[in-house]
Amino acid sequence: MVAAKAFRTFTGLLVPAITTEQMREVDRIAINEVGPNLYQMMENAGRNLASLCTEILGDLWTTVPILVIAGTGGNGGGGICAARHLANHGGDVTLVVPDFPKCGGVPAEQLALYRATGGRIADVSELYALEAGLVVDAVLGYSLRGAPTGSVADLIRWISGQAAPVVSLDVPSGIDATTGEAPGSYVSATVTMTLALPKTGLGVGAVGLLWLADIGIPREVYRRVELCPPDGLFTPGYRVKLR
Repeated sequence: MVAAKAFRTFTGLLVPAITTEQMREVDRIAINEVGPNLYQMMENAGRNLASLCTEILGDLWTTVPILVIAGTGGNGGGGICAARHLANHGGDVTLVVPDFPKCGGVPAEQLALYRATGGRIADVSELYALEAGLVVDAVLGYSLRGAPTGSVADLIRWISGQAAPVVSLDVPSGIDATTGEAPGSYVSATVTMTLALPKTGLGVGAVGLLWLADIGIPREVYRRVELCPPDGLFTPGYRVKLR
């Protein structure tokens, strides 16, 4: 499998692709040196994801049951944030977080905020009794290391078995962000909303329709890793469709 070096917007802008290691460095520089901080980036990701979900579902989106399945790491925090925005705007949202007692740091803060909306939280054991018109996959992000195991693998298999459309955050869970390979169970998404820059492994079929979301990272951060997005990339808005 050949990783993509770049993607294009539908207006023809060439957007460089980024590996997992490069994305870790972008996050490090942003969080520790330049900004924005993790909370700000997670908030931008979650709000973008919630907005995309409402667009996918259309004007009657509040009547459609949305199931958000989130891990306990940074990707999960973005999913939990999206669930809050959807709940705040009248959505029919249910959040599932496996092993939520292990949720710490900023994702734990996002979970506390979601609880304050009064939105529903379901246990993993309740999944098969839940109705879903849209499934949000925020289980694993770009830091995949080997095949998913245990409850995470079970969740990925459950998501893959749903008839409802699936929106994955950043990378479909189980797909290697750098290579596009799947070392084990993986989600086959209808839509993937990736963050900051497209990952080199997102040229595979499991990604579905690919969107790129702005999470507020300034050009100086990209300059330091020698990967600069084109001028005007987000001029039309906070998301752009890629191919």
